[in-house]
Amino acid sequence: MPFRALTALLVLVAALALPTVAEAMGRPGVAGLQVTLRARALYGGTIDGIKGPLTRAAVRRFQRRAGLLVDGIAGPRTRKALGRFGRRTIGSRLLRRGRRGADVASLQFMLAWHGFPSGAIDGWFGPRTDSALRRYQRWRGIFPDGIAGPVTLRTLRARPPRSPLSVSYPIRAPITDRFGPRGNRFHTGVDFPAGFGARVRAARAGRVRSVGWNPGGYGYLVVLRHGHGVQTWYAHLSRMSVRVGQRVRRGQRIGAVGATGNATGPHLHFEVRRRGAAVNPLPALR
Repeated sequence: MPFRALTALLVLVAALALPTVAEAMGRPGVAGLQVTLRARALYGGTIDGIKGPLTRAAVRRFQRRAGLLVDGIAGPRTRKALGRFGRRTIGSRLLRRGRRGADVASLQFMLAWHGFPSGAIDGWFGPRTDSALRRYQRWRGIFPDGIAGPVTLRTLRARPPRSPLSVSYPIRAPITDRFGPRGNRFHTGVDFPAGFGARVRAARAGRVRSVGWNPGGYGYLVVLRHGHGVQTWYAHLSRMSVRVGQRVRRGQRIGAVGATGNATGPHLHFEVRRRGAAVNPLPALR
């Protein structure tokens, strides 16, 4: 099957199988509740902000333990029983370095969806959350004071950014792990499982920004710049076929699939970034 026809088929399959951003993104307050329950060893699911069966079951377990009405609803009495950490709701106070609580977990969740994850979503405002918040504030044109107040929170409640440019499938493979929560962390791209050495192609014409080893877990990484602040990242490569500054065309080979960096097996980790913020690649894939 020709590459263009195959990629069109893959886009259709992905669109049918995966939820949209609006459908996938959960509620920050629920994410904060999940972190609170996780800290009490009552919730072992993903911090996804979705009040599904696992979250309701965890709330019921806590309610039984606390001697409350067991209805699976985290109402005022349940929140009060969860203690100071669990009572905190996003927007009820200024958030800065050193704070702890469910509201901090909600902030971490929101930052991740807007392209600035801070590692574990754990409700602790430490140095990684401080760095992620300041980078987000700069991205939004807000004074980067590292304090999540009304202005910052208002922008975080807006729709997450998207790519203004379309991109092609960079490899002949289906999507497995998608953009979004993974455990108590956040996956900033999509994964394409493929055989070791499979050809990786440029998703769009552009210029090579960087090539080489990335110490942040990406392994061998190629980054392409496409204009309008858009970059595409190709990680865990076994081989790289381009050099810094080189112009590439859409579909041109830029490397080969590997398992370098933090990878458990051969696959391509593919990201789309807009002015430095990681955005969901799926809506941009054509």
